[in-house]
Amino acid sequence: MIKISLAIPVYNEKDVIIDCLSSLDKQTHPAFEVIIVDDGSTDNTLKLVKDYKPGKYKLVIIKQNHKGPGAGRNLGAKKTVGEILVFVDADMTFDKDFLKKLAKPIDLGKEKGTFSKEEYVSNWNSIWARCWNINEGWVNKRRHPANYPDKQEVFRAILKSEFDKVGGFKPGGYTDDYSLYEKLGYKAVAAKGATFYHKNPSSLCEIFKHAKWVGKRPYKLGVLGYIIALIRASLPVSLIVGLFKSIIKLQPAFLIFKVVYDFGLFLGIFSYVFLKKNAK
Repeated sequence: MIKISLAIPVYNEKDVIIDCLSSLDKQTHPAFEVIIVDDGSTDNTLKLVKDYKPGKYKLVIIKQNHKGPGAGRNLGAKKTVGEILVFVDADMTFDKDFLKKLAKPIDLGKEKGTFSKEEYVSNWNSIWARCWNINEGWVNKRRHPANYPDKQEVFRAILKSEFDKVGGFKPGGYTDDYSLYEKLGYKAVAAKGATFYHKNPSSLCEIFKHAKWVGKRPYKLGVLGYIIALIRASLPVSLIVGLFKSIIKLQPAFLIFKVVYDFGLFLGIFSYVFLKKNAK
């Protein structure tokens, strides 16, 4: 009997998807399925997934036009049969006990949803991945800040009955992860020992594209919020902050990173506000 169902939206993930699927093949959890939702990929991601033959789990592939990860997760969830839904990304890999430990609090009836604080940067050897951590204010080699709380708004695992009760995620780019918490009214609880690895953007092109995507989202304070965000992402502020942090962190490359990141962010905000283009 399948207990856990993973829904993984993919969009042009040819460089990482096989590592993700192979990592899941090493899980110690006895029965689970993986639903891959191809979100309109234009590279050979779909072919790679179709050619992959899992030895441990059932692999299901479905397709949609490019609508973003939130819509992809919702579509994938509709096709699942497990009691527990797990949401991960294509650029993640996992410790062999990840699923077992992530689902344990739910299996024991103690919690309805979980996440993991054991999230490590998988490409720490990349200077741009390290700069990403500096920009986010995260601990070295981890994808979260120090003193990370034991409850947070983004779910990695949740009872399917709870997910269905609120109709899943609200599609909408960068903020769709948080919409489940907003609908449910409670946060995910940390599952001890559920270790996994997540790739930071590792090239200036990736950094620019991701920052532009991040910028296409609602900001607090309405128009004032957008004005403040545009000022923070402007070139003069970017240069000042980039130079200061590059000196403090002894990382000269961060100045280049900051200019590229903030330029992408600026264009994303501008596109969202004035051209009405949402993130997908």
